[in-house]
Amino acid sequence: MTTSSLPKLKNVEVECSGCPIRHRAVCARCAPTELQRLEEIKYYRRYDAGQPIAWAGDDMGFVASVVKGVATISQTMADGRKQMVGLLLPSDFIGRPGRASTPYDVTAVSEVTLCCFRRKPFEQLLVTTPAVAERLLDMSLDELDAAREWMLVLGRKTAREKIASLLTIVARREATVGLSAMKGRIVVELPLTREAMADYLGLTLETVSRQISALKNEGILELDGKRRIVVPDIRLLMAETGDDMDGGLIA
Repeated sequence: MTTSSLPKLKNVEVECSGCPIRHRAVCARCAPTELQRLEEIKYYRRYDAGQPIAWAGDDMGFVASVVKGVATISQTMADGRKQMVGLLLPSDFIGRPGRASTPYDVTAVSEVTLCCFRRKPFEQLLVTTPAVAERLLDMSLDELDAAREWMLVLGRKTAREKIASLLTIVARREATVGLSAMKGRIVVELPLTREAMADYLGLTLETVSRQISALKNEGILELDGKRRIVVPDIRLLMAETGDDMDGGLIA
């Protein structure tokens, strides 16, 4: 299942019980009474593709879960050089309780819907609601594991393995959020342009295009427009990542 095939949010206000990321979000372990407390401090924000969500150093009066869409995390150096350092996919968490600002720029790369919680009340809720605090800790540890895995991708893998790894990460997250099986034929809605992929992976645009074309010519990928990629057999793509097939990538 692709991100675009998840249940649509027709209205700005959505009941927690009907949220498409409910099973993976920070509120995943909440009892009904705890969900009610979250309902009291939440609101939704939507961003168009290319719209900034947060600037590094600016005050953030909220924390949030990505309900729909994809955002990038980037950092700018003193001389203006900019590096994309992460992706935020559905169910990922934005912001850090106890810290008023973020050290990174966060930008929507597709239409993004956030479930936001006012920061101060959320910080207070962490003290009184262990289920939320425990889930946030688990998500933070998962993010740490993913960052370590990404260090391997950037530092040791070939260009072909980097691209296969990125596509596998996106496919696995879409399958996890959509509660679908990670097997057989998979359709991936690629969240990044090839230029952004090159920036994220530390490659040139020409290298990205050449490697995607090679994977296509070998039948590992099928291209359906600019952003949709069909993977006839996900096992073949995973075999190109350079990882142990039984270990996998952190989603």
